[in-house]
Amino acid sequence: MNQPNIQPKITPIYQTSVFKFEDLDAVQRYFDEPGSRYLYSRNGNPNSDELAEAVSHWEGGAGAVATGSGMAAIFAALLTYCQAGDHVLCAADIYGGSAALLNLELSRLGISVSYVPFEDLYDLAAYVRPTTKLLLCETMSNPLLRVVDLRAAAAECHRHGIKLVVDNTFATPVLTRPLALGADMVLHSVTKYLAGHSDVTAGAVVAGTAEDAARLRQIGTVFGLTLSPMESWLSVRGLKTLRLRVAAHSHNAQQIAEFLEVHPAVEAVYYPGLPTHPQHALAVVQGHGLFSGMMSIRLADDAAVVNRFMQRSQRFPFAPSLAGVDSSCSHPLYTSHRALTDAQRAELGITVGLVRLSVGIEPVEELLADLAQALD
Repeated sequence: MNQPNIQPKITPIYQTSVFKFEDLDAVQRYFDEPGSRYLYSRNGNPNSDELAEAVSHWEGGAGAVATGSGMAAIFAALLTYCQAGDHVLCAADIYGGSAALLNLELSRLGISVSYVPFEDLYDLAAYVRPTTKLLLCETMSNPLLRVVDLRAAAAECHRHGIKLVVDNTFATPVLTRPLALGADMVLHSVTKYLAGHSDVTAGAVVAGTAEDAARLRQIGTVFGLTLSPMESWLSVRGLKTLRLRVAAHSHNAQQIAEFLEVHPAVEAVYYPGLPTHPQHALAVVQGHGLFSGMMSIRLADDAAVVNRFMQRSQRFPFAPSLAGVDSSCSHPLYTSHRALTDAQRAELGITVGLVRLSVGIEPVEELLADLAQALD
């Protein structure tokens, strides 16, 4: 029977672990002509490649890999540049999982780390060693939403001959494209805004050069970091509404931040869209007028107060992740930054009263009403 000429508008899900070959000559062509066909889904799959290409296009990169999680993305990025005996600089304001990877696991591989306070990111002379390979930072820090001047950070890194690796999860390429500002590599927890619906666990790393992209692909294949076809397909579907969703997240978050800034139960609001934010002017330029849907607020340093807020809120359930279309709240001290030392948390101001809000795209009037009753 003749096969119909099928031309789907949407890429099908290639839910297969292995691909067939006609004979030995076909296998040889696979190795002689990279990219000519597929062999095994750990090495590459049409769905994971589609996602990698889409994220690379968003970020203006030379190539990318899709990984099984955001943590796998961080791991792949670091191993692209580092080996045993090397030294890594990391912004002190960083996701707790990144710190745990550096402190607990990469140290066992002989890669050491030093943490750089936010105010020193543009003057690294006191921190750089002969073995330093890179600086890892976030466009907007987790959880205090400090905004890094990526152009200045890149210039300082390159002055010392080291690479700049940027976690762009909070900002997304809708707001900021770090490679265009001088970064060497950018990564995402695709789980968050890129996929956007809290139903995927995935990551992506984008390289600024073809050489780094090839090294990324090698690491992804050898370490088995490749994302599954189904998760890749869902992530690509989410990416198609990224621009619309980020605009809606930002619109809602701006109104909520302004409301919370004057609420008597809230001691502080950390949101770059507020004129009172220390890096507001930078955020306006670097974020093209949008400020993401992420913010943190400081309530009284009393677990009972925080518990009452979480128990009363109906639209911001306590869920230790972020950036879905549905709003949620999280608690850095108890969840995302639990792996930090007491001294690190104290230095950053991560106390029991700090609550992180992930503002969704629901009608903002409903979110404001819920926060008002939860805080009263």
